[in-house]
Amino acid sequence: MHQFNETIGGLVDTLLADYNRAENRTIDAVTAFDQPNKDIVIDILQKLRKIIFPGYFHAKAYRVYTLRNQTTMLLEDIIYNLIRQITIVLEYIPELKEAGHDAMAARAEEITLAFIAKIPEIRSFVEMDVQAAFDGDPAAFNKDEIIYSYPGLFAILVSRIAHQLHILGVPVIPRIMTEYAHSMTGIDIHPGATLGRYFFIDHGTGIVIGETTEIGDNVKVYQGVTLGALSTRGGQSLKSKKRHPTICDNVTIYSGASILGGDTVIGKGAVIGANAFITRSIPEGAKVSIKNQELRYHYSGTKQSTENLDSDDSWFYII
Repeated sequence: MHQFNETIGGLVDTLLADYNRAENRTIDAVTAFDQPNKDIVIDILQKLRKIIFPGYFHAKAYRVYTLRNQTTMLLEDIIYNLIRQITIVLEYIPELKEAGHDAMAARAEEITLAFIAKIPEIRSFVEMDVQAAFDGDPAAFNKDEIIYSYPGLFAILVSRIAHQLHILGVPVIPRIMTEYAHSMTGIDIHPGATLGRYFFIDHGTGIVIGETTEIGDNVKVYQGVTLGALSTRGGQSLKSKKRHPTICDNVTIYSGASILGGDTVIGKGAVIGANAFITRSIPEGAKVSIKNQELRYHYSGTKQSTENLDSDDSWFYII
């Protein structure tokens, strides 16, 4: 045991020496202020889900019998913890940090109450998202199935919550929320992205929607779609610039398509075929696919046959 303790002590000394290296590395930082608590942020998110769907996700820990009592206790919990977490992350904004803790706490309270006032609006959008999923998916048994189990709806819900906090100038916390949804669903929506009404993500796995993406109303997106930047080699110099595409109303984007660039606009009613790679704008009503896509069949003892998949001459092709 003595030898074991000596070994542990030596390893601790080695790590402490590594922490105190002179390079001033980011991973060595021990900041003077509290760090945001990821577990608390996720708990806030889960309680907000109960507020948004009061009949679906009950607050089982609360021994209450009325909707008013349950809503009151959930809101008190959310408000208290959100003010605390926002106060912590406002330290990342230099001008607020210089104003002092009391000013940051007051600002955090203003932001929290402004966000809470947006919950009815968020619920209105989510109601339409549920309807879009039901209308757009013949495999949906009913709306309850969508609310309880569809990863696309969950990712959209979290995005709508995080986006409101993003608009209110809250750093870090919105990204914690959307990355939690990303880890749960495989759908990566930056909180800065703007999502229109009646939005449906079908299947969802592998979808990426970048920070400056703008999506209109009645848009349907399938799995594996990327709405991304054309290039990020400029790094931080590209911050706050429009880097991601604009998707207008009534657009459908099929699986595996990549639409890149801040100047790229997909016009109203356009249909983007699977695996298309698009870096320029598409006109209203156009249909886009990969030109001359073929399936080849070859079975043992038979002649090879080829089937051209582009049987509709009305499609607007992009190579």
